[in-house]
Amino acid sequence: PPAYRERERERKLLDRARIEVGMKVVICGAGGQGRVVLDILRAAGEHEPVGFIDSSPDRAGQTVGGLPVFGPVNVLPKIRRQKLGHAIVAIGDTRVRQRYAQLLKEQGFELVNAIHPTAWVSPTATIGENVVIAPNASVCTDAKVAASVILNTNCVVDHECEIGEGAHICPGVNLGGRVRVGRCAWVGIGANVIQCVSIGEYATIGAGAAVIRDVPPHATVVGVPARIIKVSEPQADPTIQ
Repeated sequence: PPAYRERERERKLLDRARIEVGMKVVICGAGGQGRVVLDILRAAGEHEPVGFIDSSPDRAGQTVGGLPVFGPVNVLPKIRRQKLGHAIVAIGDTRVRQRYAQLLKEQGFELVNAIHPTAWVSPTATIGENVVIAPNASVCTDAKVAASVILNTNCVVDHECEIGEGAHICPGVNLGGRVRVGRCAWVGIGANVIQCVSIGEYATIGAGAAVIRDVPPHATVVGVPARIIKVSEPQADPTIQ
């Protein structure tokens, strides 16, 4: 029967990752960001990625980077029964990443970080859980990086910056000292933010923008110098299926 075949397919996929609790990690998200995180985990060598979960039904049963895609979030209880207890979210969208992180913790997973060996993180910096730090990123003295942040390739987070939960700092961004980036804000590719500026939660900074003054929550700014082009209404957190 179809239901039996589906159970057998899931069992075979999970059998490929039947291992002891330890440094084995499930990656949540099998798209482009998932491939990036897989590369970072392999380069760092501290965790062993064993497979993906992904909401796209087309990806279930496929392989990404040589690892199986187990299926959507409803396979998480089966993964936990296989004694897989560590995970990381590899999704670029700030709101979706936050929701998946919450869901994984509710299922009993411990969230780990993916920090590339070419990144430089000051010993005085504070790093939360479920954080991705990509190649050649710099996190400087006394910076504070909250949970579920992405610090992408070649970005600079200067001294005493504070990066809020779920924020995404895109490739090539330069944040001056004591910049504050709010929860789930998005700082676009190549943007520059001068020292002591505050960026509100859920704000969007356009690619290449030069931010020289504070940005309010939910605002989108673009240009040199950056100017506000819209302020969005707050949105409900996404539903994960």
